[in-house]
Amino acid sequence: MSGGERSVVGRRALAYAVVLCLAGAGLALWAATRDWSVELTLRPAPLPPVRDARSGASLLPWLPALALVSLAGGGAVLATRGRVRRVLGVLLGALGLAVAAGGGYGLVAEVSGSVSRQWPALCLLGGVLAALGGWWTAWRGGDWPAMGARYERPARTAPQAPSAQDGPAGAPTPLAGRRTTEAWDALDRGEDPTAD
Repeated sequence: MSGGERSVVGRRALAYAVVLCLAGAGLALWAATRDWSVELTLRPAPLPPVRDARSGASLLPWLPALALVSLAGGGAVLATRGRVRRVLGVLLGALGLAVAAGGGYGLVAEVSGSVSRQWPALCLLGGVLAALGGWWTAWRGGDWPAMGARYERPARTAPQAPSAQDGPAGAPTPLAGRRTTEAWDALDRGEDPTAD
């Protein structure tokens, strides 16, 4: 396999792993905020019954926090490389398993009232997907490409000596007609690129 083909395969695998992590963590976070149980307390007539809805977040307060960290970690896979990416993958795999365990607990827990099992099941599924994306990243992520150089800050260059085009006492000439990046650089230095 040539270098270009390996790069394309690596980018595709990276995209799949990130989508698995983000989709799984997002699904788990959404399912954790749904009502997992509803308990009705009857009151004397003519008062209506009191409805006490409990979400996965109220039953397991740590569950949405772990899902949110998994969601952020899925995005961080893009910004890391090498060993750091592999360590992040192990962390995401462990977080995904913890989220899946919370969903599994919601499936088997004895909770009073009317219980809805589809939300814990979706939370379990989301945790498994996030864990798969994390473990895949831990296993293969060190070989995947990193963000391109266009996202990295360029190295600073030493100031140049005044040239014949510069104005009196080395003052730079107006930047009219120059490239857009040069105009932005001039603004960063405090110069007015539109001055004549």
